[in-house]
Amino acid sequence: MCGIVGYIGQKNAIPILIEGLKRLEYRGYDSAGVATLLDNRIYIQKEAGKIHKIDKRIQKNGNNSTLGIGHTRWATHGAPSSLNAHPHDDCTGKITVIHNGIIENFLSLKAELTEKGHRFKTETDTEVLAHLIEEFYCKDGMPLEAAIRAALIGVEGTYGIAVLCADEPDLIIGAKKGSPLVVGIGDDEYFIASDISAIVGHTKNVTYLDDNEMAIINRHNLTIKTIEDQLVEKDVEQIQFDLERIEKGGYPHFMLKEIMEQPQTVFDSMRGRLLDEEGVAKLGGIGHELESLLYARRVLVTACGTSWHAALIGEYMIEDFVRIPVEVEYASEFRYRDPIIDRDTVVIAISQSGETADTLAAIREAKRKKAKVLGICNVVGSSIARETDAGIYLHAGPEIGVASTKAFTSQVTVLSLVTLLLARMSTMSASRGRMIVNEIKSIPDKISKILQSNEYIKEIAERYASSQNFLYLGRGYNFPVALEGALKLKEISYIHAEGYPAAEMKHGPIALIDENMPVVFIATKDSTYDKITSNIEEVKARCGRVIAIATEGDSSIKDKADHVIYVPETYELLTPLLTIIPLQLLAYHIAVIRGCDVDQPRNLAKSVTVE
Repeated sequence: MCGIVGYIGQKNAIPILIEGLKRLEYRGYDSAGVATLLDNRIYIQKEAGKIHKIDKRIQKNGNNSTLGIGHTRWATHGAPSSLNAHPHDDCTGKITVIHNGIIENFLSLKAELTEKGHRFKTETDTEVLAHLIEEFYCKDGMPLEAAIRAALIGVEGTYGIAVLCADEPDLIIGAKKGSPLVVGIGDDEYFIASDISAIVGHTKNVTYLDDNEMAIINRHNLTIKTIEDQLVEKDVEQIQFDLERIEKGGYPHFMLKEIMEQPQTVFDSMRGRLLDEEGVAKLGGIGHELESLLYARRVLVTACGTSWHAALIGEYMIEDFVRIPVEVEYASEFRYRDPIIDRDTVVIAISQSGETADTLAAIREAKRKKAKVLGICNVVGSSIARETDAGIYLHAGPEIGVASTKAFTSQVTVLSLVTLLLARMSTMSASRGRMIVNEIKSIPDKISKILQSNEYIKEIAERYASSQNFLYLGRGYNFPVALEGALKLKEISYIHAEGYPAAEMKHGPIALIDENMPVVFIATKDSTYDKITSNIEEVKARCGRVIAIATEGDSSIKDKADHVIYVPETYELLTPLLTIIPLQLLAYHIAVIRGCDVDQPRNLAKSVTVE
């Protein structure tokens, strides 16, 4: 979840490192630091807090080094502090390491190294790596590359690392296992980063490291080897987006920008994938696995957080229209629960980043049990994209705000296309398919219309921003939307919020309702409408405050709710693409009013690459 960036070339490294760290700050913002190498000496500067603090310090104390590494931290071992911030060095000050991941056996390694005379300064697991490399490099006399290789062989856990050595003024070594690492290739310069957003302003030519690979980078050459010292030939790929995609574009926050981008990102998720005349979707990425999916004994979808909510909507869609049994599993529980998986099971993994550690572990467990594994993710070249048997990209573009918005709607859009394709392969008629295709294509314009209610939603937010608790209720396709709406509010405003199936309100949550409890109902005109309106009456009878998300033209609901936010009418399976938009805006405005850091909420990071 931490951010890593490194540079070697002819330019001053510090501006490149600081710019890269600012673009990676969504991955972690507890502390940050940089190490540069000049005149055979490593200079380390680090601070607790956000990047602007280290930026100010370096402006005073910087140098003109053309080689350096930088890190922004999301704390795992050791509290956020300048001491625990990366980079970390060894006893000699010659070896410096930055690290994303978790060294699971660091305590035993630390004990062994302490017995050998190593002195530790921090509480982090990462510092062990620096000392372990020192043990092989300084005491055993191994070349740096060999010392790093020997150290990593003894490590249990996950890592994406970059290493400097004062004795090697023309060398950066990176290595990966379980945490993402990409190498950027420029003109007589190289970059290394945990995310292409850190380097896209400098080069579009990249190569992605796979697990158990090392990148040995000097000023004129890149060599990639396995941890076992075997040369690896890697393809050079082109980054497919421009720098402007990761800028705020005049918006005060990335989250608001990404909410407002959804008409375009939903369109991009379906672009070129809908065949009007045939009434079907075309998904080339899973084309060769369609029969496996259609004739699966069951489908198991695994994801975390917001992606789990999208997966739940996908379950409802596929079961309704294709009649295949679908289960949704939290990826964090998947491998520990020993789920029943065999060759007739298809596992679909969903992740925005394509690097979520729990989801990757679930994929690997499913593959060990011989299941067919498909992926739905947003980041080209990500680990999930590479490790699944087939998959579909979202094409939503970079999502920088920690609280996911546009990725969720793109995931639901892709799941609707998968449903349509499978349904047309089984029982759905061409005429019905054409109707659904037309309605899917209308969704971007309908999202645009909802976004015009932004100021009205802001007024509602002002009314309830001081509330301590919220309840979100929905039925059917909109129950997962209730979960997602509550999650958005919790993530960025720090208000306690819970999502429930509306019928479950009477089985406990109704005890919480009084005049101080805002209750958000998703009450669109669908098959559950009458039941939902009955639930609204029950809340009003107990003096609860009701915010209703309703279908345009529904005038009767005004008599039941304190506030009504209207969305255009659509087919029931597509309603989540519309009903989530007001809930994203509501959470956003409440967080802003409360003075919260919307893009970088406390304790959270964008890509959860550790367990």
